[in-house]
Amino acid sequence: MTPVYLLPGWQNSGPEHWQSRWEAELGHTRIEQSDWDWPRRGDWMARLDEVLLNDARLLSSPALLVAHSLGCQLVASWAEHSKQTARVAAALLVAPPDTESADMPPQLHNWRPIRRTRLPFPAIAVASSDDPFCSLERAAQMAADWGAELVLAGPRGHLNTASGLGDWPEGQVLLNGLLNE
Repeated sequence: MTPVYLLPGWQNSGPEHWQSRWEAELGHTRIEQSDWDWPRRGDWMARLDEVLLNDARLLSSPALLVAHSLGCQLVASWAEHSKQTARVAAALLVAPPDTESADMPPQLHNWRPIRRTRLPFPAIAVASSDDPFCSLERAAQMAADWGAELVLAGPRGHLNTASGLGDWPEGQVLLNGLLNE
């Protein structure tokens, strides 16, 4: 069975967020960070490396990463620097934020510049046409730079709890597609 790791964004994912529902209902593993409010890119990258290195299952079956918001930037940054990328089979990147935007909160300024290196594993990036944290054009460019397939979610906001996604069955279909690759 392929391990699935959930990578929440800034301020974590609350109990009604689709990531929390997947954790509770499907048994996926959330990667906890030491500081959800003032995230440091290097700290988050080191934590991801630590978790992947300590999971012996990944020697025979690489993991799937399911990232939301800042978690997408974590995957891109981590993949550019880590020597452990072979431990990841694929990634689902949901609602990547534009951390280079002028109106991004100061807590996220250390996530600049956005890492744009092609990912060394297959990825799907899901973007909303009315995400308040990233224009569709910027999301499409990040997906292209990362070598990720872009899936348009329509006008669904930041694809979070406020979007009313519930268990987000469309996302589960995308994840299952990655599991079967």
